[in-house]
Amino acid sequence: MIVARDLLGRILSYRTPDGLLAGRIVETEAYTGEADPASHAFRGRTARNAVMFGAAGHAYVYFSYGVHYCLNVTADAPGVAGAVLLRALEPLAGMDVMRRHGDHGPEARLLSGPGKIGRGFGLTLKDNGRDFTRGPLGLAAGTPVPDGQVAITRRIGISRAVDLPYRFSVLGSKSVSGGAPTLPSPRGGGK
Repeated sequence: MIVARDLLGRILSYRTPDGLLAGRIVETEAYTGEADPASHAFRGRTARNAVMFGAAGHAYVYFSYGVHYCLNVTADAPGVAGAVLLRALEPLAGMDVMRRHGDHGPEARLLSGPGKIGRGFGLTLKDNGRDFTRGPLGLAAGTPVPDGQVAITRRIGISRAVDLPYRFSVLGSKSVSGGAPTLPSPRGGGK
């Protein structure tokens, strides 16, 4: 859960032929691999989830419900599955491109869910395995989020292990996805 907490406030960027897209990470969810029944790695390594078992700092992109591409950051040692789902971003650059990709709502809601991030950034399975330290997808430091501005809650949008406190979000952000928490966690710390 350390990585999920640490990603809050960082900047995700994607250099595309249409221009630079960027957003501040305001919501994440940790998935702890083979011990986590909600993780794609729960039943072991497959062709679909192989990236999760690789080095930390790579993109694990999957197609969800036949509709959305979702983006995770791998977050464990090689051979050990672990990933952090990026659930929401505050848009910073490239909003016109994001809107062309299909969402025409308020700016703060353009990337307010994992499917919206995939659509807004134009992600596909071709992005699976990309190294965040080189290439078009990148993660930058951003502004750290103080513990008092972080809520830790149960995960949402899944059916197993929902009560684990593995969802991290920035309090007060209008970009946090459904079920936004209103109270800070006792301690904002915490893959």
